[in-house]
Amino acid sequence: MRTKRLRELGVPDECFAAALTGIQSLIKANRSRGRELTSRIAEIVAQPDAFLDDPHFAALAAGLVEFGAFVPHEPVDYQTWGNQIDEASHAQMRQACAVPGVVAAALMPDAHVGYGLPIGGVIAVENAVIPYAVGVDIACRMKLSVLDLPPESLNQDLDRFTRSLERGTRFGVGSVHERPQDHAVMDQDWGVTRITREHRDRAWRQLGTSGSGNHFVEFGVLTLDRSDTDWGLEAGRYSALLSHSGSRGVGAAVCNTYSNQARARLPKRYEQLGRLAWLDLDTEAGQEYWLAMNLMGDYAAANHEVIHRLVCRQAGAKVIAGVENHHNFAWKESHGGRELVVHRKGATPAGEGVLGVIPGSMATPAYVVRGKGNPASLDSASHGAGRRMSRTQAKTKYTWKAVQQSLLARGVHVLSAGADEVPGVYKDIDEVMSQQQDLVGVIARFDPKVVKMCGDGSRPED
Repeated sequence: MRTKRLRELGVPDECFAAALTGIQSLIKANRSRGRELTSRIAEIVAQPDAFLDDPHFAALAAGLVEFGAFVPHEPVDYQTWGNQIDEASHAQMRQACAVPGVVAAALMPDAHVGYGLPIGGVIAVENAVIPYAVGVDIACRMKLSVLDLPPESLNQDLDRFTRSLERGTRFGVGSVHERPQDHAVMDQDWGVTRITREHRDRAWRQLGTSGSGNHFVEFGVLTLDRSDTDWGLEAGRYSALLSHSGSRGVGAAVCNTYSNQARARLPKRYEQLGRLAWLDLDTEAGQEYWLAMNLMGDYAAANHEVIHRLVCRQAGAKVIAGVENHHNFAWKESHGGRELVVHRKGATPAGEGVLGVIPGSMATPAYVVRGKGNPASLDSASHGAGRRMSRTQAKTKYTWKAVQQSLLARGVHVLSAGADEVPGVYKDIDEVMSQQQDLVGVIARFDPKVVKMCGDGSRPED
């Protein structure tokens, strides 16, 4: 009997294997044919409870009982911050809210279309993790170091800062340092999963590099209008170093490996969820991913630490204060009195008192913020301004050299970048900040002055 006929008789796709096995068993036992088989299958579909002990079709009956008891997950509601979010992002968010186990969600003002979960999407899940709701660039983060150099030196000694960026890090897909950099993260247990073990040497070579896409390292001027004792800085203007990058190629390998495993386990009735496939944390695969994801968090933090160490050494600068925060991650947190796995893809933690950095673009400010702990957003805020234009559209509309000259006239020296990262492709950061005043409070402003990004047009890793 063909699967098409089984489907016509009401057998769900998930039960095809059991049905075909039962049919073969019955044929072998008494040479049943045609109408008799059709009649038997129809009877089982109509009343599976009566066939749970059938010598040929018990597995089919059990599967039908289970399928009949299936109740589709009722999508949860989500609150949205911001008014410049397209319908495609909302469609992705609605689909994410229909994933079994999702109990709460929120959408940040920098939201735009991603893979699976939109960038700027936040979802809380019970005892499961969704690799693509974390993202390919696991634990991508921002790091800002306040320096002991006067801000005026950025103009007076431009060559020094240009040289330190050029020598201190590397950009581009597959970029590496000539010799591996030292950091304790490489002494951690990279054997927690096969993927991390196999990619350890690659990760070591890429430690202290910045990748492609929207990743950057830049010098700028930090302005603090009021003294902040919690941060340990007096009011004033400072020079500062700001970076954005993540877990590089090894993070992408972890995401793709475990997302594929999740999709292979996805029940057929949920196949439309695609990249939103999940791994239960009680399973071996779920535990492996969790260990690998957290290792990637440590690796991404180490990556920034090495970048700042190398660039500051080249510039002859010492760090006097700093702040960092990450996105593209899943955290075990308590919300509403229960432990949940909170996924923030292109969104950052903003619990009460938590410091973070929210960047704009290569020519617009970044803001140092303190979280307000808004439960409606699951203690989250945006991770940046958010794109308002695709990379393809940007390359059609803008010419990099023309934009580079206009930025120079505004006092921003961009050493390298691509047309897909010019300021015009991003939303207005000040509007984004005004739309999340109930999520974070601004304590300082960072204005870029010397910027370096990937300039070869290669595809971003995140």
